[in-house]
Amino acid sequence: MKLLVTGGAGFVGSEYVRSMLGGAYEGYENAEITVLDKLTYAGSLTNIPVDDPRLTFVRGDIVDRELLLDLLPGHDAVVHFAAESHVDRSLLDASPFTTTNVLGTQTLLDCCLRTGISRVVQVSTDEVYGTIAHGSWTEDHPLLPNSPYAASKAAADLLARSYHRSHGLPVVITRCSNNYGPYQHVEKMIPRFVTNLLSGRPVPLYGDGRNVREWLHVADHCRGVQLALGKGRDGEVYHLGSGTELTNRDLTAELLRLCGADWDAVRPVADRKGHDLRYSLDDSKARRELGYAPQVPFESGLAEVVAWYRTNSDRWADESERHHTQAAPEPAMPGPDTEEQGSMNMKAVGTTAAVSR
Repeated sequence: MKLLVTGGAGFVGSEYVRSMLGGAYEGYENAEITVLDKLTYAGSLTNIPVDDPRLTFVRGDIVDRELLLDLLPGHDAVVHFAAESHVDRSLLDASPFTTTNVLGTQTLLDCCLRTGISRVVQVSTDEVYGTIAHGSWTEDHPLLPNSPYAASKAAADLLARSYHRSHGLPVVITRCSNNYGPYQHVEKMIPRFVTNLLSGRPVPLYGDGRNVREWLHVADHCRGVQLALGKGRDGEVYHLGSGTELTNRDLTAELLRLCGADWDAVRPVADRKGHDLRYSLDDSKARRELGYAPQVPFESGLAEVVAWYRTNSDRWADESERHHTQAAPEPAMPGPDTEEQGSMNMKAVGTTAAVSR
């Protein structure tokens, strides 16, 4: 088995690569991997074992049709992680998101079709659905993205679906909830808060902090992607969630506790434009058809992440400082909502004991 993993030097893709090369996925212990990565600010060769004899690294862009047509022959499957993924960046300039996430995905799908790839996994996000006040999304819910990032991923998903329906390309789509784990870039909420707190800097909390996210450990996400690769039905969408929902305020409280800080370190800032109130995935289809079951409890998983950043400051210190000195959102007006302290309050959904994401 030989796999092409796009974006394999980024946060989620590198977890998948390290896990596969480490023998974590049954039946793929001898699989060979080609990582195709552009190495933007969010990717690094230090994230993957470049000296592993089963790994080949190619620096390149998924919009490069000639490169893909030359690279794809000989591969059995493609796992497509490559994407621009930060909502705030998409609000400042959506063009890289359209280029990579939409045009790049279309180019990749077309080249997979032309070279006879037998399986493609399109890795996507719950943000394509917009926001949900109550309940959880099923896979047939309409796509109602609210940010340019989410819109670009929704477009990519629809392209993947169309290549299956029109051309018979064997594509499976996965949509995950918010990921956390080691190696994540410091622009994302958890690593930004952790690295700021460990450096003695304040952390920015959007709005009133009541926005709810469902948190999934990156290792559980990648296990789900692997299950979709091996067992998913062509043309189907599978949700990879955890059932662990926290408000941003509750998450902040837990990060303060783990980092030994208090609420004096929190700076309320103006809310993000179009900030989705809540995400929640119904992952019963993946549990039923794929045998998907998150394994990493949120409390211990988050503690391990904090410990990783604490002991690997050489990997993030310079980038964290650069990110901190960039223009910050405008401060929010003080009031009772911005002064209130939170405590971790997790909602577990489903039948497993694991509470990740």
